[in-house]
Amino acid sequence: MLNIVLVEPEIPQNTGNIARTCAITGAKLHLVHPLGFSISEKAVKRSGLDYWDKLDIEEHNSLNDFLTKYTPDENNMFFATTKGKTKYTDVDYSKMDDVFVLYGKETKGLPEWLLAKYLDKKTIRIPMLPTLRSLNLANSVAIITYEILRQKDFEGLQEVSTYFDK
Repeated sequence: MLNIVLVEPEIPQNTGNIARTCAITGAKLHLVHPLGFSISEKAVKRSGLDYWDKLDIEEHNSLNDFLTKYTPDENNMFFATTKGKTKYTDVDYSKMDDVFVLYGKETKGLPEWLLAKYLDKKTIRIPMLPTLRSLNLANSVAIITYEILRQKDFEGLQEVSTYFDK
C-alpha cells in the first residue's frame, strides 16, 4: 500500500486535491496534526469532490505519534524535500509492500531535525531549477505517487478507459 503522509498541512485546497489523488489511486492518506484548517471545511471537501467518502484516511496527533507507530528506520519510508539527496526516480519502490512518503507543511517543509537525521539516506527530491523554491504540494504528491505506481506496474488500477464502451 502507498501511504501519503502530510505533516501539518496548512492549505485546505492542497489537502483536498491530495485526498482526491489518494482516493483515485488507492493510496492511504495520513494527516499529522496540527492542521492549518478543519477537514470538515467546505474547501477541503470541495477539492476532494465526491471522492471524500472513498478515502482511506488516518489522523495522528503529532509527528512523534506518527513516528512511534510507523518506524522511519525501515527501508520503505521516504521524506520528500527540496533539500533531498536522491531523485525520487532513483529509488526502487517496485518490491516494497508498503511505501510511506512524508511531505511537510507548505511554508516550511519537513522539520529540520527530521531532515538532519535522515538527509543522506531517506530524502527524495523532484529536480527543478535552482533559482525557484518548490512545486505546489499537491503537484509534488501527484508526481511522486505516479512514479511509485508506475514502478509497481499500476497494480490494481484501470489502465484502459471503458468510458466509450457504455
